[in-house]
This record gives sequence, C-alpha cells and structure tokens, in this order.
Amino acid sequence: MKESRLNLYTRSRCPLCVKAQRVIADVREEHDFIYTELDIDESDEWTEKYGLMIPVVEIDGEIIQYGQIDHFTVLEALQKK
Repeated sequence: MKESRLNLYTRSRCPLCVKAQRVIADVREEHDFIYTELDIDESDEWTEKYGLMIPVVEIDGEIIQYGQIDHFTVLEALQKK
C-alpha cells in the first residue's frame, strides 16, 4: 500500500498554523505518512492560492481541511486513503 503524502501549508506568525502543527504531530503518532510543511510566503502561487485559508492540510493532492485543523478530520482522511 502506498504511503499517503500530507502537505501542511503555513506561514510565520500564524497562531492557527502552530495549532495545526500540533494536531499533525499527534496524528503522526497514530498513522504513518510522508509529511511536508510548506511556507506559503516562499511561493507567489501558494500565497495567491492559500493566503486567506492557511493553515491548509492537503493529502495526496486533495485539500482536506483549512483554517481550524482538527485531529479527527485529518486522521479519518488518512485512514480512507
């Protein structure tokens, strides 16, 4: 079975992003996946696409959740992949 890839789009000075990082760390204790954290300020394309949405959780190219990130939603999405 192919391991899922989870991207977390964030930016500095973002309290919701810090919370999302904690949620992802907790989910990693229960489920294996490839994790990449991407700062949207490093790409004009990401800033334009996600600027008002961050943090954004994307799993295998599909946006799962943005803004308020919760453990249950992320874990459930990973388990369905």
